[in-house]
Amino acid sequence: MKLSKLFALLFVLVFGLTMSLGVVVAQDGDGEEPTEEPTEEVMDEEAEEEETEWVPFCTEENRDEIAEREFFIPLISKGFQHQFWQAVRLGAEQAAEACGVEITFEGPESESQVDRQIEMLQAALDRNPDAIGFAALDSQAAIPLLERAEEEGIPVIAFDSGVESDIPLATAATDNVAAAALAADMMAELIGGEGQVAVIAHDQTSRTGIDRVEGFVNRIEEEYPDIEIVDVQYGGGDHLRSTDLAKAIILAHPDLKGFFGANEGSAIGVLNAVMELGMEGDIVVIGYDSGQAQLDAVRSGVMAGAITQNPIGIGYRTVEAAVMALMGEEVPEVIDTGFFYYDAENMDDEEIAALLYE
Repeated sequence: MKLSKLFALLFVLVFGLTMSLGVVVAQDGDGEEPTEEPTEEVMDEEAEEEETEWVPFCTEENRDEIAEREFFIPLISKGFQHQFWQAVRLGAEQAAEACGVEITFEGPESESQVDRQIEMLQAALDRNPDAIGFAALDSQAAIPLLERAEEEGIPVIAFDSGVESDIPLATAATDNVAAAALAADMMAELIGGEGQVAVIAHDQTSRTGIDRVEGFVNRIEEEYPDIEIVDVQYGGGDHLRSTDLAKAIILAHPDLKGFFGANEGSAIGVLNAVMELGMEGDIVVIGYDSGQAQLDAVRSGVMAGAITQNPIGIGYRTVEAAVMALMGEEVPEVIDTGFFYYDAENMDDEEIAALLYE
């Protein structure tokens, strides 16, 4: 499937899923449906919203014009060790080809290496780029360098994880709060709405780490009073560290019924702990992202399911947004790249399989 068709299909499916899960019929005070018909103005606004979909900016028609500008756009990611970031890189490279621009893509070896990421960002700025893409490990640590970029007129596009600043013109990312809340809903359904659950996340400094934990925890606390979150730990996205943390939690809470791993490394750590302790089938595991290990675990039933993002789309839209800014085009502040919950029953469906990376 061509990339443009994939994103168009993805938008329609995500929009349809959102509508099916989130729309309720408005009622008046006594519970009856209101008789007043929607105004023509409201109907026009709703129709306009429904028709909105992503239209690629970089096309064959304007590629030569963009390429003549010889734009250089470095991207600094949060890491490089997980398949997720390789998929983001693939999307960025596809956009670079479509737009006719030069990019670089790098990140620290570990998602705990904030200082190393800052060094990479500084080195990228020293190369006088036309624009820059940045996925912050720490939502505040990079602000002084981003201020430098702003002073030098270098557009910044955040991806995957934003910063505590309005300097980035746009953020291309998953709605992590909504995605983690969906994971909480699925967890509640699978454990029968009661019992003890725990969370392993990657960090508490990046926007993704914060949003995924808050999205999951808040949904449980607000909607499922008979479910207790007994612990939340942070493994830095490292498989081994997350495994040790998960094992300690399981041993401390023998009645644990569910475990949420908030990124690829965290989810694999939880999976390893459950398998090493022989708890397959006793603890419901829900992950985030994919990768071969998670896909195999979901297919076999050891992992109940996981949230998949659209990493290729994140990379593509980041580069595209940078190019749009450089060409004087308006860039949306929030570029929502969508998500799905997948399990053994739906992971081979066309719209989901296209987003699962190995």
